[in-house]
Amino acid sequence: MLPVTLTRSDPRPLSVQLADQVRRLVLAGTLAPGTRLPSTRRLAADLGVSRAVAEQAWDQLRAEGWLDARQGSGSWISTGVGARTAPPRARAAARTPPPLIDLDAGTPWIDARHDAAWRRAWREVSAATPPRGYDDPRGIPELRALLAARLGTTRGLVVDPDDVHVTAGTTAGLRHVLAVLPARPVVVEDPGYRAAALTVLESGRGVRDHPALAAVHDLSGCAAAYVTPAHQHPLGRVMPAEDRLTLLATARRDGAVVIEDDYDSEFRYDVAPVPALASLDPEVVAYLGTASKSVLPSLRLGWMVPPPSLRATIERRRAITHDAPAWPVQRAFVALVRDGYLDAVVRSARRVYAERALRVVAALSPYAELAGPVAGMYSTWLLPHDRAVRAQAAAAAAGFRVNLLADYCRSAHLTGLVVGFGGPTDEELERACGVLARSLEQSLTE
Repeated sequence: MLPVTLTRSDPRPLSVQLADQVRRLVLAGTLAPGTRLPSTRRLAADLGVSRAVAEQAWDQLRAEGWLDARQGSGSWISTGVGARTAPPRARAAARTPPPLIDLDAGTPWIDARHDAAWRRAWREVSAATPPRGYDDPRGIPELRALLAARLGTTRGLVVDPDDVHVTAGTTAGLRHVLAVLPARPVVVEDPGYRAAALTVLESGRGVRDHPALAAVHDLSGCAAAYVTPAHQHPLGRVMPAEDRLTLLATARRDGAVVIEDDYDSEFRYDVAPVPALASLDPEVVAYLGTASKSVLPSLRLGWMVPPPSLRATIERRRAITHDAPAWPVQRAFVALVRDGYLDAVVRSARRVYAERALRVVAALSPYAELAGPVAGMYSTWLLPHDRAVRAQAAAAAAGFRVNLLADYCRSAHLTGLVVGFGGPTDEELERACGVLARSLEQSLTE
């Protein structure tokens, strides 16, 4: 939110006040050259004024050369004006290019049409009475009840609200589970979710790499196996039924827990969402879910269903450590789930991802091989490492950040690109696909 204040008692029009304060922020170095500004819709909502006020101010500043407009990307503080007029600190910032646009695997697309429901949820929080002391370490009861019902209808996981724990995301849930397990290594998919492997290492345990697409037949000496069965991260495969049953039988035989990270299962658009692994054997599976892919990563909210053998120990530990998400965040999420916001954003995003996936596949499939089915908000492409690095560099030069598949590997020797399509605008994605395709085509012919 911009640090501006509009005063209705001021005789100047609100748009004039807004434009004048932006100029002052640029001159003071608060808004550095190259800074991306909020959309007129978002700014108007933040300031409580009509969108016309923001549009008039932005039009005036663009006409004066204070702002640059980029088709499909919004408005930015002009680097030219800033370099000439700003103090030394701002002039130094003018030499810094705008940040790269992330084409990562975890940034979701958010439909602005649902912003009103988001604001209603937070207004409800502001009017609610917070608890006087520490709340239930498992999370507020209303949210746990809503999550239990949702898990039953969307993931085939029949649980009681008392079985559900609210967490600060999947890595927080993973830490809660690891904290009550024996101090033995954990099997982690390779390539796999980098934060999971790091979380295991930071718990003081070893990581036993396991080929991501191979069945797990041995967990001897291990406390747990961490898996992403609904959409393997980052190769994209759905774990076959036979491999699921093998994993569960192996965990039971070897006395290990299966930790299921169900990070984006709602965003399948080729088939119906695959039921949770935990629905097959809740006695041996710790289930982790998250709101980061459907609402916002920065919300820092998730949920966990531990196996019965671990629940009491986890509850006692959380009661001592007070390790729970902030009450206002939980209360707002109650409203988002109860009033249909979560369902609406999932439906919208699923349609957008399906269309964007087709565009990415059409652009890159002539030059690289898909690692697995495309689902969720990213696709993974197999190609030689030198070509992948070259394409990554070309993307960076054009203003985009694309991850290498090799960065998700520890022992595995897979190379290629992981291309996310949730965060960019349609126009940005079109440009990024063009840059990647051209680079890959050139590297084939040279």
